[in-house]
Amino acid sequence: MKVPRARQGARRPDSSEAPSQRERGSTIVGSVAIRIVRLGSPRAKGEGLRLGTVRRPPRGVPKAEFASRDFYDVWLPEVAPSEPLVKAAQAASDRPSGWPSFVRRYRSEMKRPQASHTLDLLAALSHLADFSLGCYCAEESRCHRSVLRALLAERGARLA
Repeated sequence: MKVPRARQGARRPDSSEAPSQRERGSTIVGSVAIRIVRLGSPRAKGEGLRLGTVRRPPRGVPKAEFASRDFYDVWLPEVAPSEPLVKAAQAASDRPSGWPSFVRRYRSEMKRPQASHTLDLLAALSHLADFSLGCYCAEESRCHRSVLRALLAERGARLA
């Protein structure tokens, strides 16, 4: 797939400038944003490309069926919590300090250059295209999705 080059002098819009409609080429596109979803749930109308922010692909699902079964179109493990962090969070899930510890450690992991650059890219793309990010967890409030939502908002992303 050929990726168009950015126009010279183009700059990343900040959230205060983002209009409800944006001209792209000769096509007017409606408001765009990132949706945070549970992987495997039915897709919402206009959801766009679904990115799986998980460490592992879904078990028992053939790779060719990831998208058709509403898991994800593209795998993006760069912004998933590390395997040791997930294991530590699962082991500490019954302790009151478990969740705050997970949040602190996950935010630390997202400061690493590759993860940080990926978050910056996603925030910038949220002003240009509809897409969604997701994980398998049933409860977003106790999932890295909630922290991911906050990290993207801090970077000026448009969130649905």
